[in-house]
Amino acid sequence: MGAGQTVTVFGAYGHTGRFVVARLRERGFVPVLSGRDAGKLRAMAASAPGLEVRPASVDDPASLDRALEGADAVINCAGPFAMTAAPVIEAALRAGIPYVDVAAEIEANLDTFTHFADRARAAGAVIVPAMAFYGGLGDLLATAAMGDWTAADEASIAYGLSSWHPTPGTRTAGAVSGERRGGRRVRYTDGRLEYHDDAPALLKWPFPDPMGMREVVGEFTMADVVTIPSHLSIPEVRTHMATEAARDLSAPDTPAPTAADENGRSDQTFLVDVVVRSGGTERRAVASGRDIYAVSAPLVVEAVHRILTGQTRTVGVASAGEIFDAPDFLRALSPHISFELLQQQTACRPSECAPRPTNQREGGACAVHG
Repeated sequence: MGAGQTVTVFGAYGHTGRFVVARLRERGFVPVLSGRDAGKLRAMAASAPGLEVRPASVDDPASLDRALEGADAVINCAGPFAMTAAPVIEAALRAGIPYVDVAAEIEANLDTFTHFADRARAAGAVIVPAMAFYGGLGDLLATAAMGDWTAADEASIAYGLSSWHPTPGTRTAGAVSGERRGGRRVRYTDGRLEYHDDAPALLKWPFPDPMGMREVVGEFTMADVVTIPSHLSIPEVRTHMATEAARDLSAPDTPAPTAADENGRSDQTFLVDVVVRSGGTERRAVASGRDIYAVSAPLVVEAVHRILTGQTRTVGVASAGEIFDAPDFLRALSPHISFELLQQQTACRPSECAPRPTNQREGGACAVHG
């Protein structure tokens, strides 16, 4: 439990931030509400008496220092993280406290690893980016699936979302990332990120029961292509998205998520299926649950708990799978996430995989290997 430890939540009044604040309180932490909009912070505090409000802006370092003063850790929930991560990390380094965020932006997470790895390691600081549904969960699952393997040929992460009603923050962050990459798509192949203009393919993915075979958008690339290669020797990392969810996200009139239970969660469900392959053998890890935004709260709060109680394996900038015991972490998330390691099996060979049609072009694709 948090035992009264103080955690500043930057972006506390945002959609994910509210879930994080609630989860911190459930775990016995004392959240400090922070963000640039003082009015929204005061309104939030009025509904949760006893919480301290500390307005701060990323372009005002002194205000960030005040927001973090006396805190034991900071959780950054304010996107776009391309704009907020670096200033809040700098403030955390000045305060000498751990930093954790829920960034799903590929480029923003890459910036964190690139620009802060050496400084954080030298200072003995802990910085964990992408400690959320995208980036963190896939990395934990891939790490758990690897087990005693020290390397693999490829990892595939398939997201079986029943729907995806994006928050305004998701749309804004997506626009920022799109501008940074000039509208191009991105993939992680041959040990590096590559940007390209080719059209996405539709594949068939064999999700475990009860979902079964489902259509996915191939190489619908998410933050896992940053977190997983940051510590696992896997030269090919691919992420795929259920077509229903991809269509929701791309449609400009898809509404934001709405609460469907007393905890504020939507009725969205998810199944994340991770397959790692080495030679002719595959290992698989699966997680399922409800509401990708709400479930980021137990993920990030469990991370803070483990950091503050010394349940970590390294310092510096580290992804979830590197810094934590992945299987133990995933099991600790019950009942928020159901986790299962499936039996090791022989991988199919590309020549055995039937070609499948796509909506953009014709091409062959293995149901497991893309």
